[in-house]
Amino acid sequence: MQALAKAGQNGLQGTVQVPGDKSISHRALMFGAIAAGQTEIHDFLPSADVYSTMAALRALGVQVEEKEHDLVVTGRGGFQNFRAPKQALDFGNSGTSTRLLMGLLAAQPFDMAIEGDASLSKRPLKRVSEPLNQMGAHFDLRDGNYLPGTIRASAGLKAIDYDLPVASAQVKSALIFAGMQAEGTTRIVSPLISRDHTERMLRKFGGQIKVAGKVIEIAAQPQLEGQVIDVPGDISSAAFFLVAGLITPNSKLRLKKVGINPTRTGVITLLERMGAQIKLDKFQDDAEPVADLLVESQPLHGIEIGAADIPAAVDELPILALAAACAQGQTIISGAEELRVKESDRIAEMVKVLQSLGVDVEEKPDGMVIKGGRPLKTAKPEIALSANGDHRLAMVIAVAALVTEGQVNLLDPEAMRVSYPNFLQDLTNLMKVKE
Repeated sequence: MQALAKAGQNGLQGTVQVPGDKSISHRALMFGAIAAGQTEIHDFLPSADVYSTMAALRALGVQVEEKEHDLVVTGRGGFQNFRAPKQALDFGNSGTSTRLLMGLLAAQPFDMAIEGDASLSKRPLKRVSEPLNQMGAHFDLRDGNYLPGTIRASAGLKAIDYDLPVASAQVKSALIFAGMQAEGTTRIVSPLISRDHTERMLRKFGGQIKVAGKVIEIAAQPQLEGQVIDVPGDISSAAFFLVAGLITPNSKLRLKKVGINPTRTGVITLLERMGAQIKLDKFQDDAEPVADLLVESQPLHGIEIGAADIPAAVDELPILALAAACAQGQTIISGAEELRVKESDRIAEMVKVLQSLGVDVEEKPDGMVIKGGRPLKTAKPEIALSANGDHRLAMVIAVAALVTEGQVNLLDPEAMRVSYPNFLQDLTNLMKVKE
């Protein structure tokens, strides 16, 4: 159990370099694995999820060398040069590893057992396996939907036209990886635009993909070549400091070199709709746009967050719910059913956390209604909260503790290792200003 710190009179002050983007770190490893030559990945995220991808690729014969904050991947020069793993590929807690590698490995000529931890084994995979099966892949999953399972040997893939039932960057990316190996041109139509890191990185490695709004076309690719990838700071991690800076009185923060891909900046858009002023400084753009984010404490007001807002901010909704609790007025979150099947049921768990801090919040099937404006306060002088093993909920609780009357303790701080192992240390460093 970890006793969480409360902010002092000077609030949070200083500069933070948030860890590398998790989504981009996963994809850089995967593209490096299928490219020819070496790929250098600078400032990758050294988290449990990314190490799950790294371990799976190493088990498939990919050489990955780690040097402090950097990786060097020696590619296999194509999809068909992997070796059969000697044991099950263990994806740990990583949904990204599981879903994307299902697409990348869909056409291998050998069987592969796949597994994950107890939490990952509750997350549905049918939305990935069904379209891949239509392309000629073969998956044996527990109850047809869950890990553990087996990716069966495939005789080859054929292109399909597929309408995604929900906007999902992970499912889309799995189909892109499969389409890169398939005979013909695969057409993917999404109901809403989702994060496009896979499309951008494919082009960076020399590949070709057609994107027209919500429609993607992908065919067999030329030989990809190893690249140098500079991983920007993860905006999903930066979101916790953005909200912490906004709701903690007398705060002033600079978040350095954060990725501001327009398909990922929903959290900034929504905070600005709540009345926040967030400044961008030192903008630069390579394959992924990057900038410093400047934020100060300021009042917020409630808004409505609907289905169209969700894809660009799905991972940030828990911390946005905390911002809503500290804002004046009512916030309605709807169209967010996807939160039910994340590392935890994030709707139910966030409602439980907020209620423990005295927030008037009502759970809905696809979201919640939050009546903000009350100071956060524990019912007893000291309480212990659980994140139910969910890294984002653990960080939400730590941010909430900054401004909560009463002592908040976290039962499972180790959950943060999934995406931000040093979060509590970085948060504490911002409070080390002399009173």
